Amino acid sequence: MEFTGGGRLEVRITSADVGKRVSVRYVTDSAAAGEKFTDAVGVLTSWDNSVLLITRKSGESVRIAESTLVAGKIVPPAPARRRGPSATFPELARATARAWRPVESEALGEWTLRASDGFTRRANSVLPLGDPGLPIADALTHVRAWYEARGLPAYIQTATGAEGTQELLCAALDRHGWRREVSAEVRIAALAPIGDLDTDISAVRLSRTVDASWLRRYQRSGEPSPAVRSVLTSGPRVWFASVAGTGEVPAAIGRCVVDGRWAGFMAVEVDPEQRRRGLATSVMTALARQALDEGASAAWLQVEADNDGARALYDGMGFAPHHHYHHYRWAEA
Repeated sequence: MEFTGGGRLEVRITSADVGKRVSVRYVTDSAAAGEKFTDAVGVLTSWDNSVLLITRKSGESVRIAESTLVAGKIVPPAPARRRGPSATFPELARATARAWRPVESEALGEWTLRASDGFTRRANSVLPLGDPGLPIADALTHVRAWYEARGLPAYIQTATGAEGTQELLCAALDRHGWRREVSAEVRIAALAPIGDLDTDISAVRLSRTVDASWLRRYQRSGEPSPAVRSVLTSGPRVWFASVAGTGEVPAAIGRCVVDGRWAGFMAVEVDPEQRRRGLATSVMTALARQALDEGASAAWLQVEADNDGARALYDGMGFAPHHHYHHYRWAEA
């Protein structure tokens, strides 16, 4: 990696570049065998007390002693995707939020505090799309009190890895005692190829309402609370898909929210004993065709980084990562 036109390695970044995307090379004991340097690319989120903090697109933070720097430069934003739909982070963040609406919400400046009786982190976390209108320490104090009053842990949802994401906020949360608890990818794809998949959808039943049978597959056990039904049925235009099983519980289910050009896919689940029969593909295809009929052209979904089976399925459908999102939890002393 050459950092200057003549091939000389040179540190060309300073603490004034905090908030910019950078590439650095530094000396480390963890480099590959036979090498003494390693590289890091990401957003420079702090440079304090002679230590740099770089947040990679995955949300992982790398701490680098200034004394170990060999080279560094500012790099342009990642190139625009050359296939599939284009989307800004704010547009996609708002679309995903509309598809999973909380039971209760309250504005704190441009942050939205969300609560739904503890049903999923997404519906019980802060969505911080802008300025909270308070110094960060005061905003976090307000957030903790708001969730404590509802008997809920305090979570904040953040994003990394795309233009306009929240690497600086992630670093600030870490400094104030919040800890990243779970991360996932938001993926996007063109919708038409999903609807065009050559799969049998004759067994897939679509409904605008969620019934007890669908919930038994989703919940697996127990009676769903009112908050569960409220969140699942929220969104601009919601569709539920199911494939009948051998008993009262469906063999496969899925949920899709159609919102303008976007179709969001969630809760795609298959009976473990019925996997590898193409049921997830059939559910996705049936929902995609319905969304296409309603004018959607782009698709999104969320998948946790360690769900290898789902990632492989979505790779085959053309879904590619847009950004990563994370839930930070207040780590009480």
